[in-house]
Amino acid sequence: MNYIILDLEATCWKNRNLKQQNEIIEIGALKVDKDGNNISEFSEFIKPKLNPKLSNFCKELTTIEQTDIDAAETYEIVINKFINWIDQKEPYILCSWGFYDKNQFVKDCDLHKLNKNWLKNHISLKHQYADIKHLRKPIGMGSALKKEGLELEGTHHRGIDDARNIYKIFKANFGKWKIKNNV
Repeated sequence: MNYIILDLEATCWKNRNLKQQNEIIEIGALKVDKDGNNISEFSEFIKPKLNPKLSNFCKELTTIEQTDIDAAETYEIVINKFINWIDQKEPYILCSWGFYDKNQFVKDCDLHKLNKNWLKNHISLKHQYADIKHLRKPIGMGSALKKEGLELEGTHHRGIDDARNIYKIFKANFGKWKIKNNV
């Protein structure tokens, strides 16, 4: 069993009333073995199809530069690399801080008319963390790090850095996560 601890960054705009479709622009992920050890990392930028020019708000929030996106490959290419990196011969579960990441993968797979079966095994660490800690409601990753006495490292709102920080929370609570039986 491998755990794929992941975080996505997507196109975004300050004015949310624009109703523009978000698209993934970065995948950051760690592959964690059955004993909780980080055994591999994945980090790639993606060139969006609908809005390839990042908004100033998005560049400021994520620190991702337009040159990073201009040099990136398309979703179809990067997602195939990511799925190959996951290695579906091994049982795996996708783990993200909330349901946003899985939902964004679904939207991008639909946009590009790609298979979504690889997304079926997913858990929200954010919601499970609230249950584990007996919190009234789920909290953000930064608050969970503080609760655990852990430091936020790297740049917040960068896929690979956020995935590494989520992993620290995952590792601190290893053995407490509820894994679905369909893995």
